[in-house]
Amino acid sequence: MFVRTENFRTFTRLYPIITALTVIHIVLWLFIALSFPFSNLFYQTTVGFNFAVEQGEWWRLITPIFLHGSLTHLLFNSISLILFGPGLERILGKVKFLALYFAGGIIANIATFLLKPSMYVHLGASGAIFALFGIYIYMVFFRPEHISSSNAQIVIVILGVSLVMSLLGGGMRNINGTAHLFGFLSGFALSPIFVGRGNYTRSLRDIFPRGMTQRRSGSSSQNVVWIILIALVILGILSQF
Repeated sequence: MFVRTENFRTFTRLYPIITALTVIHIVLWLFIALSFPFSNLFYQTTVGFNFAVEQGEWWRLITPIFLHGSLTHLLFNSISLILFGPGLERILGKVKFLALYFAGGIIANIATFLLKPSMYVHLGASGAIFALFGIYIYMVFFRPEHISSSNAQIVIVILGVSLVMSLLGGGMRNINGTAHLFGFLSGFALSPIFVGRGNYTRSLRDIFPRGMTQRRSGSSSQNVVWIILIALVILGILSQF
């Protein structure tokens, strides 16, 4: 589910929403980073800024989803979207996936507006991406027919690392842990609407059985995927946005 084997042309054909979002991320970051004409004005009027939202600039609850503050920030969110988005775009379909993505990002930004200081400034797609983790966690336990145990292990470990480091490191590294947390919660809460209620549940014991290290699923290729994903999470969360 999370290992990409498609070539570029096949990927763009199968996952047009993921492709479009990633292109928008890259184009807007280059537009601002390379200081094109009016790029500074564009940044100043679209970045998340709680005081401006208080003054009625409500579009700032949406536009920060497309912006990134550094190359590392851009790469982390875009690669996360490319790794974790396709499975959901296939399961949900294009319209539902896009609805979930924006709902998670907007709810995360609303939480940031309500819980962060008036002069707080923020940007990034992290809230929307954590909404994807939210629906994955729901499927792990309540719609297990959509996600295998080995992929469920990856989701749980990556989410655990991400949330812990977001909440513990936010004060030092300008990480918007509020957006991460509420993005995840929104994705989880909205999951029954998007994937429905299942007929049976799966427990942690089913996902992490005793003696799992002796199972064939613990192959070297699977271990490489784990290492890469965890490294990406740590790199992205610890980067100064």
